[in-house]
Amino acid sequence: MELIYFCLGLIVGAVIIQIIYIKYEKAKWMTKFENEKRIFELVESSKDLIYYYEVKPEYKFRYISPSIEQLLGEGLVEKGYQNPYYVFEHIHPDDYNLLYGKVNGYGDYSKPIIQRWRDEKGEYKWFEEYATPIYENGQIVAIEGIMREITDKVKLQQELNYQITHDVLTGIHNRAYFEQIMEKYNKDIDTSIAVILSDLDELKYLNDNFGHKTGDVYIKEYSKLLKQYFKENSIVARIGGDEFAIIVLNANLDQVKYHCQNFSDKISEYNLNSKGIKIKVSVGYAFSEHSIGNMEKLLAEADKNMYQDKNKKKSESLIK
Repeated sequence: MELIYFCLGLIVGAVIIQIIYIKYEKAKWMTKFENEKRIFELVESSKDLIYYYEVKPEYKFRYISPSIEQLLGEGLVEKGYQNPYYVFEHIHPDDYNLLYGKVNGYGDYSKPIIQRWRDEKGEYKWFEEYATPIYENGQIVAIEGIMREITDKVKLQQELNYQITHDVLTGIHNRAYFEQIMEKYNKDIDTSIAVILSDLDELKYLNDNFGHKTGDVYIKEYSKLLKQYFKENSIVARIGGDEFAIIVLNANLDQVKYHCQNFSDKISEYNLNSKGIKIKVSVGYAFSEHSIGNMEKLLAEADKNMYQDKNKKKSESLIK
């Protein structure tokens, strides 16, 4: 009888252990399920764009987070699944090579990828992406990544860069930017180059007799003429109160002479048509076939020639 009770006890114990084990496995599975569910819900509700893009054996989206529709437009999840080449139509043309390189294993995945994507309104938004390639047998088979919109951040940075490099009054480049360009062509880039300096005559007279607002109009009108005339292969900057500089790239000496004479004619034409301020300016230029090591000499030579032009005009006015 004791043996029977003992055997029954073993059986009951085994059943209890089995029940406990089943409950444990169920609890573990439920925990795993809940964790996966929680992760899925986090991904689905994320404002960032999360994706998994298969590239082999063929291009195919395995996952696109719903946030793409808030970022770029409705219906893009379905369109992406239906047409995996759809993304190549929405990337900015200048960023196409970034996308192509990324999906073909040519990208630098250690750094964020900055790119622009077109939304349903036809406007481009900036995104910062962290992408991870998936390999099998040494070949890239998929890309998974997360993209965050940074349009406001980029616009703010562009605005700050603009303020740092541009003159507040005229909107043309400032002295700091001019000096950066001078250094770049003096040390890093060798090309034929000209430096043209110009100085607004009678600015002090206008400021003293008609006020600084009139002087500001004088400066802005001249800056406008500079911007309109010197466009291609040229950098225009205000480097002092009444002093301006133009760097002309990839030109020969005859072209530089032509530009100076033709611009002088434009000023004369402006003065004929102007009922207000008449622009009077002294100009000097210097040219070199090679920029490296010559920029400071060019600046000094152009400055010397500009003051020769100014003194010549003063002498001519005294004779008259």
